[in-house]
Amino acid sequence: MGKIVSPDFQKAAAETLAVAASAIEGVDAEVAERSSGTSPRHVVVINALPDSWRTLAENLYSEHAVDYCSMVTGIHWPEGDEERKWEVVYHLMRTGVRDPPIEDGIVRPIIVNPSKLRGASIPLEIEIHVHIPDTTTPSVDSVQDIWIGADWNEKETWDLVGIDFDGHQGMRRVLQPHETPKGYHPLQKQHHLRYHGFQEMYDDVQGFMRKPADVGKIK
Repeated sequence: MGKIVSPDFQKAAAETLAVAASAIEGVDAEVAERSSGTSPRHVVVINALPDSWRTLAENLYSEHAVDYCSMVTGIHWPEGDEERKWEVVYHLMRTGVRDPPIEDGIVRPIIVNPSKLRGASIPLEIEIHVHIPDTTTPSVDSVQDIWIGADWNEKETWDLVGIDFDGHQGMRRVLQPHETPKGYHPLQKQHHLRYHGFQEMYDDVQGFMRKPADVGKIK
């Protein structure tokens, strides 16, 4: 023992960040306890309106040392209420790593005793849900310029789900072929994608050139 961040200190750090985030207009935050078979950890779960997202992101970066975007998820909810037809989920982290030494062009690790970490040095997970009302052109502000990890993840989310990221530089297809028809994003629920049998898995996997045998094969 003594080689992990104290759960009590970690919970207190999460609660401090949640209170600060909730002070921003259009933002509601709480602390949730999660476990993946190891010690319980406390995650800051935030719901933010699209107009509040950019302000929240800048605050997390500048005031709370949130330094890493690990994943972005986009969801299409056609069956949801009018204020939640689309959703973007940002998974952020505060790693606590600042200015690592560089020797001979190689970044060297910083070795610390995690049991002695306090305040903004305590690593945290932050999960942010941005709900977008019913629209045919869903979009939120990009945070590509704040966290480099958001760059590829925002591209992927636009490519698959069709949610735009205002201000993103260099948006392009990253998983779908470059010749994919404009407006086609496979994870939007209105698209009817065909099932693939084992023998046809790699035959026209995008489904752009449908064959008569595919009629009725939808999901």
